[in-house]
Amino acid sequence: MPFRQGSARSRQRTVLLVGVVVLLAALLLAVVLASVLTHGKQEVSPKMLKWKDRGTTKNLQEVILGRCYNYITARYPELGDKDCLKIWESLKDAFIYKNPCNITSEDYQPLMELASHPIPCNKSLFWSKTSDLAHRYTKSNQNFLTLEDTLLGYMADRVSWCGDPSAPGINYESCPKRSECESNPSSVFWKMASKMFAEAACGVVQVMLNGSVEAGAFRSSSIFGSIEIFNLNPNKVSAVHIWLMHDIGGPQTESCSGHSIRRLTSILEQRKFKITCEDNYRPVQLLQCVHNPDHTDCRLCTNTTAAP
Repeated sequence: MPFRQGSARSRQRTVLLVGVVVLLAALLLAVVLASVLTHGKQEVSPKMLKWKDRGTTKNLQEVILGRCYNYITARYPELGDKDCLKIWESLKDAFIYKNPCNITSEDYQPLMELASHPIPCNKSLFWSKTSDLAHRYTKSNQNFLTLEDTLLGYMADRVSWCGDPSAPGINYESCPKRSECESNPSSVFWKMASKMFAEAACGVVQVMLNGSVEAGAFRSSSIFGSIEIFNLNPNKVSAVHIWLMHDIGGPQTESCSGHSIRRLTSILEQRKFKITCEDNYRPVQLLQCVHNPDHTDCRLCTNTTAAP
């Protein structure tokens, strides 16, 4: 009897051991299968990808802080109560350690609130395909402001940034273009800043368009055509003045009676704005002529005669 009992216990232990081994093997197999099945679904770190746009500007913190302090001390001392350190921190928090294709307007909301400031009436100048000319004009004429002349735009102009889920949380090698993903840090920032700039406009506003581009002066897909025009407040803005500029010596693809300008005026009229349009607004054209003084387009009088 003792021998039989011992033999039975031995068989029980063997069966139990085999069961445990089978269970462990099944669990291991399940883990391996799950890994194989989900491998293609796991998110790839953006750092492993090569984006098509330039990476984060080197020394971004120093650039942003330097521009902020310069703006509130040298350019507009009346904004001296702005906290540049908090502004930098809110910008950094909007993108650092984040997937650069999943940025939202909520990420930038604290920055917008910290850096916003009033825009004097009659000074807002919007532009599309005239960036260089518009900014040269506002530098020579302090009566107008583009978005890039506000604190937000001044700090962010011609710099770039994007995050990375991996350390150090910032991608200095490359950032995504809008064609790669629309919710990238740059696109979301400029859309929000443009919306806020349009909402702040009051009195008479100006828009500088390019009448020499083949695609037409007004494009519904542009920031002005898709965001700014629809965020102008008819209760605050009394009129919209369109300056349709042509390149000196370049093609005059469209005039104020052109197809895209008619579409623009139709949109503005539906929103109850008063509109004027002027081809080659003379003060801006004179600025163009600084670089082309001898061109026929720059002659003040084309029918001058010699004195006797």
